[in-house]
Amino acid sequence: MNWHVGLFVLSVVIVSFSQVLLKQSADRRHAGLLCEYLNWRVLAAYALFFGTTLMVIVAFRGVDLKNGPIIQSLGYIFVLVLERLFQHKPITRDKVLGIALIVAGIVIFNLR
Repeated sequence: MNWHVGLFVLSVVIVSFSQVLLKQSADRRHAGLLCEYLNWRVLAAYALFFGTTLMVIVAFRGVDLKNGPIIQSLGYIFVLVLERLFQHKPITRDKVLGIALIVAGIVIFNLR
């Protein structure tokens, strides 16, 4: 496997974790509007988003543009698993079906 692909997948895992951090922050009560947007979860998530942007820029040096959406669609699966692990949210049939449709659509679109 090309190390660029591995870097791309790692960036998707990190972005998925960042999304879970933002969701955790949104689920908490905050002392005020400023604390709602300037707490450690939000700041860490945005720092990770910035870092992964740089990772994706490097990864695209060895990954075809047409493969980017395929790799990024893994994020839906990672978020589902991370929400289950960290927030104890159930993995429902509807969520699995929705992710399957998204991934199938991306794969079918890229068959051309």
